[in-house]
Amino acid sequence: MTRPADVCRFNNRGNGIIGAFETQTDRSMSDKKLWAGRFTEPTDAFVEAFTASVEFDQRLAPQDIQGSIAHATMLARQGILSEDERTAIVKGLNLILDRIENGDFDWSVELEDVHMNIEAALTEAIGEAGKKLHTGRSRNDQVATDVRLWLRQELQQLESELQRLQRALLDIAEREAETILPGFTHLQTAQPITFGHHMMAWFEMLERDGSRLQDCRQRMNRMPLGAAALAGTTYPIDREFTASLLGFDGPCRNSLDAVSDRDFAIEFSAAASILMMHLSRMSEELIIWSSAQFGFVTLSDSFCTGSSIMPQKKNPDVPELIRGKTGRVYGHLMALLTLMKSQPLAYNKDNQEDKEPLFDTVDNLRGSLKVFADMIPAISCNPERMRAAALQGFATATDLADYLVRQGLPFRDAHEVVGRSVAYCVQKGCDLADLSLDELREFSDRIEADVFDCLTLEGSVAARKHIGGTAPEQVREAIREARQRLQEGA
Repeated sequence: MTRPADVCRFNNRGNGIIGAFETQTDRSMSDKKLWAGRFTEPTDAFVEAFTASVEFDQRLAPQDIQGSIAHATMLARQGILSEDERTAIVKGLNLILDRIENGDFDWSVELEDVHMNIEAALTEAIGEAGKKLHTGRSRNDQVATDVRLWLRQELQQLESELQRLQRALLDIAEREAETILPGFTHLQTAQPITFGHHMMAWFEMLERDGSRLQDCRQRMNRMPLGAAALAGTTYPIDREFTASLLGFDGPCRNSLDAVSDRDFAIEFSAAASILMMHLSRMSEELIIWSSAQFGFVTLSDSFCTGSSIMPQKKNPDVPELIRGKTGRVYGHLMALLTLMKSQPLAYNKDNQEDKEPLFDTVDNLRGSLKVFADMIPAISCNPERMRAAALQGFATATDLADYLVRQGLPFRDAHEVVGRSVAYCVQKGCDLADLSLDELREFSDRIEADVFDCLTLEGSVAARKHIGGTAPEQVREAIREARQRLQEGA
C-alpha cells in the first residue's frame, strides 16, 4: 500500500488544495499520525483526504487555541502540568495563532483536523510539553467546545446586525408614519394602513427572531470540555474553573450528552431558518412594491443590477438573492436534523458533517442581515402611487360596516348592506366614497352625512387608534416603545 509522502496543503482561508499527493512506501505512519500506535498499515491516500476535515474546520483555530489555553491553565492549577509547561504551551499556542492569522501556517490533511494540526505544530515548537496538552481531554469534547465557542461569538455579531436592521426599520416607520397604502389579504386590497405600520410589522417579526437567537445562545452556553471521549477522565480536573475561563455558564452535566449531541446547532439553524423566512417575505414585498405595476417604492441603484440585453431593466437582485438563500438555509437545517436522527450515543464520525452546514448558515444569515440593514435606509417611497392604489378595491368597505353597527345595525346585516353597495359601485365603476348621500341611503336609511368621515382613507386609519392599530399616533407610540426595548437590550 502506498501513502502520501507530502501532505495536501491548504491556505489559511480553507479555499482548497494547493498541493498534490505524492506517494512513497518507506515511511511509517507513526511519525505523523498522533493516534497511530495500534495501526500496522498506513491510511489509504484517498481515505486520508476523504475523512479529513481540516479544509473547513481550520476556521475553528482561534477557538481551539482559546480552549487549549484554558485547558492548560486548569491542568497547571490542578498540578497535572507544571507552571513552566503551562507557560511554554500558552506561549507556543499564541505564536501559532499569530502564524494562522498571518496566513503563515501550513495545514496538513495527513493530520486530519484543526486540533491535530495545532497540537503537532505546538509539539514541534516547544517539545515534550506540547505532548502533554491533550491530557484529560479528547478530540470529541474538544471539537464540541470549539463549535460552541465559535457559534457563541458569531451569535453576538448576528444579533448586532439584526439590531441595526431593526433600527433602520424604526427610522423609515417614523418617517412614513402617515403614508397611506393598501393593506392586503390574499394579495387583494383589504383595508388602508400606513407604511409605518407595515414597517413595524416587520420589526415585530425580527424582534421575535432576536429573542430566539438569545434563547439559543443561553442554552448553548454550557461547556463540553472535560467530558473527554465519552465517560469523563480519571484526572482531577476542575471543569467549573475551565468553564469560567471560557465564559460558559457551567460545564455540561452529562459526559455522553456533552460530546454526542448537536441540538444547539440544530436549534440555531431552526432560528436562522425562521429569520430567513421573515427576510424572504420582506424581500418578496420589496420585489412586488418596486415593480412598475406597483411602483410603491424605489430601491437604491446600489442594491440593483441591470440586464445584459434590456437596457431599461433595474432588477431587485439583492432581495431576490436573499429569497433564494432562504431555501439554502432551510436545507442546512434538514441536513443537520438528518445527520443526528439515527446516531447512537456517543460520538460518531457522522458529526464531522455538522460544520459546513453550520458555517454556511451563519455566513449567509450574516450577509443577508447586513445587506438588508444597508438597503432599508436607502428605500424611497412613492406616497401618490400608494394612495392611488388604496383608493381602489373598496378599502373602506369595513369602515362603512362598522359605521352601520354604531348606528344600531347588527354586524351581519351591516355586512350585507355594504356588500350590496359594493356591488352597485362595481357596476357603476366608482368607489364607495364617490357615492352621494342619497345613493348610500338607498341601501340603509341609517346612513347620515357623517358617513363620509369614515369613508376617507385618512379617517379609516385614524379610527384604528388602539394598541397595535394603524393610526399614525399608535404607530409613533409603537416606535417609541420599540426604541426603548432595543436600547434596554443592547
